[in-house]
Amino acid sequence: MTHVVCQDCFGCKYTDCVVVCPVECFYEGDKILYIHPDECIDCEACVPECPVEAIFHEDNVPEGQEGFIELNAEMAPQSPNITEKKEPLADS
Repeated sequence: MTHVVCQDCFGCKYTDCVVVCPVECFYEGDKILYIHPDECIDCEACVPECPVEAIFHEDNVPEGQEGFIELNAEMAPQSPNITEKKEPLADS
């Protein structure tokens, strides 16, 4: 099982979640973060740290956002790993 970054992260990219991840499974896209499903240990440390509540267990992804499960799985391996806090995007 894994957690998934969903719609509310798009355009803001707060990185509070990445600094608490014990396995460094976050990856950075241009407008959103991704969680690598093969690396996530389902610890839930990131969930309360997300200020926009964009991280969900894959079984609890909001209706209409199920495509983010596949998007995270597809894009995380193609994106650079992120382990340190950065400034959010200006849109946030």
